[in-house]
Amino acid sequence: MSTRAGRLLRDRSGDQRVTNIELFFDLVYVFAVTQLSHFLLGHATAVGALQAALLLAIVWLVWAYTTWVTNWMDPERIEVRLLLVVLMLISLAMSAALPHAFAGWGWVVGTAYAVQQVGRSGFMVAALRGPLQRNYERILAWCAVSGAFAVAGGLAGGPARDVLWVLAVATDVGGGLAGFATPGLGRSNTADWTIEGGHFAERCQAFILIALGESIVIIGAALSEAAHVTATMVAAFVVAFAGSVALWWLYFDRSAGASARVIAVSADPGRLGRSAYHLIHPVMVAGIIVTAAGDQTLLLLPSSAASAPAAWMILGGPALFLAGHAAFKFVVWRVIPWTRLAGIAVLALLSPAADAIPQIALAACAAVVVAAVAAGDRRASHLRCR
Repeated sequence: MSTRAGRLLRDRSGDQRVTNIELFFDLVYVFAVTQLSHFLLGHATAVGALQAALLLAIVWLVWAYTTWVTNWMDPERIEVRLLLVVLMLISLAMSAALPHAFAGWGWVVGTAYAVQQVGRSGFMVAALRGPLQRNYERILAWCAVSGAFAVAGGLAGGPARDVLWVLAVATDVGGGLAGFATPGLGRSNTADWTIEGGHFAERCQAFILIALGESIVIIGAALSEAAHVTATMVAAFVVAFAGSVALWWLYFDRSAGASARVIAVSADPGRLGRSAYHLIHPVMVAGIIVTAAGDQTLLLLPSSAASAPAAWMILGGPALFLAGHAAFKFVVWRVIPWTRLAGIAVLALLSPAADAIPQIALAACAAVVVAAVAAGDRRASHLRCR
């Protein structure tokens, strides 16, 4: 590898720390997650939920592909830092356009996605040498295809936009699963993706915190904007906060640190990074965003029975998070997470009662279910230590 290319790479002689510029880069995605939760609230239908999921996939892929880059490249180098700043600017424009992604600003979302995916990959091809360069040559070829779908979708209207953007997302997800197999360039193996596992895990944990931060902002803002604070509203405030704490506890109390240690010593960290983090973490993020949207409906009308969309968000958000966390535990430890599956079943059993009890009671039940799963983890851990 040339001297110029080598100096842009991280020094792997010690622990790889998350840098300030990476955290600064993440601030754009705080805004993006806020936009997604507001989009879901404004489009509380089955079609709206699917469109919100598609937009989350677009946002996540842009962020995750950049995280792979900063795992290899040193963000303290001026070239890499400037790359991140440019990507931030484009991501900020994309995030601003998200509420109107399926209206007049679709071209902004599609173009921003394509420019970031293609531009970032092109930078890596120019900056690297050796196996990593060949890997990014393949990625660039796939991103050129996904970028074409994204731009075409942004320029199209109606259902064609949805279809083309699904194809863009499927291309970038499928590329990773296929090792970015490209005619004339071969394919990559996950063993070639020599990531530093601890850093990659920490970056994905940061995105979970970004999403949880959005739920905290919604809870606090709802109380702050209330004209009259009642006892019921205070109780709903506490219930919503407890639900966010339960989600945080379930992920960070045990599995976050333990999984980071697993990937850090893995013989094939690229494979685990692709499956457990790149593909599964956005499911948990989706659960947090849906829960945050449910918190907003709860705090507006805590004493009213939940409408069908509100019940779906109040119960479906935690269920989605539990499903993602169950998949995460299975991939990392190869164990069947029965407690999470049981929690999903209990949440499903609560759905028939949604129109018969106040939203605050429904949200409290959902929070208790997640808390019970987290408590079961802690108890099991203590029993194993005896």
